[in-house]
Amino acid sequence: GVTGGASPVRHGGLLSQAAGALADTLQAERSRWFLWLPVFLGSGIALYYSLAAEPDALTVWAMAAMALSLRLVWRRSLAGTLITAGLVAMAAGFALAKIRTEWTRAPILERTHLRASIHGIVELVEPRPKRGERITLLVTSIEGVDTAKLPRRARIRTMVATPGMKPGSSIRLTAKIAPPAAPSLPGDYDFARAAWYMGIGATGYALTKAEILSPAADAPLTASRSWPARWNGFLEDLRQRIGLRVTAALPGETGAIASALITGARGAITEETNAAFRDSGLFHILSISGLHMVVMAGAAFLSVRRLLALVPFIALNYPVKKWAAGVALIAAFAYLNISGSSVATVRSAVMIAIIFLAILIDRPALAMRNVALSALLILAVMPESLLDAGFQMSYAAVISLIAVYEVLRARTDRQERQQISAITKTGLFFGGIVLSTLIASFSVAPLAAFHFHKTQQFAVIANLIAIPVCNIVVMPAGLLTLVAMPAGLEATPLAVMGVGIEVMVWAARTVAAMPGAVGHIPAIPQVSLIFMTAGGLWLTLWQTRWRLAGIGIVAAGLAAMPFHAFGDILAGRAGTLVTVRARDGALHATPGRHGGFELKRWLENDGDARTVAEASGPGTWTCDGSGCVAAVKGVTVAAVRHASALPEDCGRVRVLILPFPKPEGCTGPEVILDPRAFWSEGTHVITIEGMGHKPGMPNAPDLEGADPATSALQAVRLRSPQLLIETVASRRGQRPWTVALAARDERSKRSAGQERHTKSGTRLPSTSSSVEDEQD
Repeated sequence: GVTGGASPVRHGGLLSQAAGALADTLQAERSRWFLWLPVFLGSGIALYYSLAAEPDALTVWAMAAMALSLRLVWRRSLAGTLITAGLVAMAAGFALAKIRTEWTRAPILERTHLRASIHGIVELVEPRPKRGERITLLVTSIEGVDTAKLPRRARIRTMVATPGMKPGSSIRLTAKIAPPAAPSLPGDYDFARAAWYMGIGATGYALTKAEILSPAADAPLTASRSWPARWNGFLEDLRQRIGLRVTAALPGETGAIASALITGARGAITEETNAAFRDSGLFHILSISGLHMVVMAGAAFLSVRRLLALVPFIALNYPVKKWAAGVALIAAFAYLNISGSSVATVRSAVMIAIIFLAILIDRPALAMRNVALSALLILAVMPESLLDAGFQMSYAAVISLIAVYEVLRARTDRQERQQISAITKTGLFFGGIVLSTLIASFSVAPLAAFHFHKTQQFAVIANLIAIPVCNIVVMPAGLLTLVAMPAGLEATPLAVMGVGIEVMVWAARTVAAMPGAVGHIPAIPQVSLIFMTAGGLWLTLWQTRWRLAGIGIVAAGLAAMPFHAFGDILAGRAGTLVTVRARDGALHATPGRHGGFELKRWLENDGDARTVAEASGPGTWTCDGSGCVAAVKGVTVAAVRHASALPEDCGRVRVLILPFPKPEGCTGPEVILDPRAFWSEGTHVITIEGMGHKPGMPNAPDLEGADPATSALQAVRLRSPQLLIETVASRRGQRPWTVALAARDERSKRSAGQERHTKSGTRLPSTSSSVEDEQD
């Protein structure tokens, strides 16, 4: 009795001690609580985008009310304060995402128009590296589309550049247009979702040269534009003029890169050069972000402060540091507007603005708090940024860098840093580049694997060469170019900038050409990324020893990496592209011409370095003039090319893929996919797994009353591997960026008068998706 009564006391004491230790640790981390606010805000945003159906306003308000009510009731304890604050932030993130979705709501084109006359006002002109341009139009009319159903914007690829076309021009052209493309694979990048928030409801390519309308016809449309549209038009026109001045002084690809670093327009850079920068780990230099913003604003700050310090009367009587901070703040926002205001640039501009504002009001600017504040502002205004790979990678790199340098700075005395010799400082400068590259590369590696399925093995070497050139030569020369351009004196600083760019290009191409420069990584499951992200945040945002628990969370994410399902049969492009997984684990496509973009994405998802041509060669498939047949894990697949193959294939295969509508008499295959299926649901991924359904299990076919031959065939299939089907549409769900396509899908079903079924009578998933079109 004595022993039995003492155990609960000891147990309660241990719990009390653990709770007290946890409270002490949280109190010690009090200064870091704010850093978790954008994390919980982002969690609410992520919850919104993970839903399979669009939540209504009542759901959003109910979540907010519940979180606020809990906050009011449970706020006197430390645990209650922190938990309820996190729940309120999550509810706010969920609501902000919903508000942003409704705020940007605009019609989406409901079907493909093979030849439509489009009239609109040019908002953006992006030169392409080989020929033509990509233009973004504010649509005023589309032939055959009601005014109420007009997309707000359309993105059109032209094959021929139009002289004189600029932002604000009213044009007319004939183009093939379609709704924004669906993902190439379930869970892949959803361009239609990104297009929704840009107001782009149609994409396509021009069939005729754009016709610029006369100023008289242009005037009424221009006058009706809102002042934000006019301001954006002015900025785009200014960017275009600056780009033309830059490329006039620096012709060729050197000028294209210089224009990209100044105006943010990367469209004229060839894919070969982009690939070299990407494979060498230098692509961040081509994308204007924190590096460029810091150099530009920092150069302006130092230059103004040093110039004012040369005049003793001003330096001794006026706050020259604040004046320099004010000038740098103006320079940062001017560069932000000229460079195109990408998410990474906005994030950097917000952080720099906080630093310079702190100088102006004599307040310290804590670096990690700046990152958290900038994330809060961006996520509040543009919640969809959370899904952007650039946003995720830039914040991962910046947070990791600041966390590491906080530790190093705490261990280095300020006086010791001031007494370091010039030679040591030079060594530390280059050592800092190596360390920063390693930290940034390590922190973004999970994100790069998840989004791009690649790693750059020699990024340290490339950055060691290119970063000093960019910081010391290229970007300062770019700043001088902008200062000298109004006077027409930009040629000299551009020449200096060109020399630095050529060095960076040489470094990128040399490193990218090294054997083993690029590693290919198979897709990882989403849960793995969530664990690694959570562990990384735990490790970097806290400061006391319990931050080390983040290593275990990251390890859990790494352990989950091998459990991604890749599928054994992939079919898309209206049934003309089919791949099967051979015994070697690699995908093999049916021979012939395919949609190269789609097959390339499938190979990247596999971590497969082969080209589209290599993956489409003969071997796994047995083909003749009417179609191809392959066997995967005991399942026979037929990809039909001609109707003459149907009499044989309808009776011998389990999976039949057709490039034409399914005929009425073909009932033998268990799964039949025709263009209607791909049109309504997108790419189909079939996984062959274990044994099939058994009698009495859900979805088991009813064999009672069936003829003996059918019963025998079904009995065999019940002992065969099971076919699990996932489609792009089933992963996307019913969201606003798919709702117009859902209506189109319903019309196609009614016109067809039938729906797809498996042999057992179980209907395959049928939700909306868009047609996979070639996208530039």
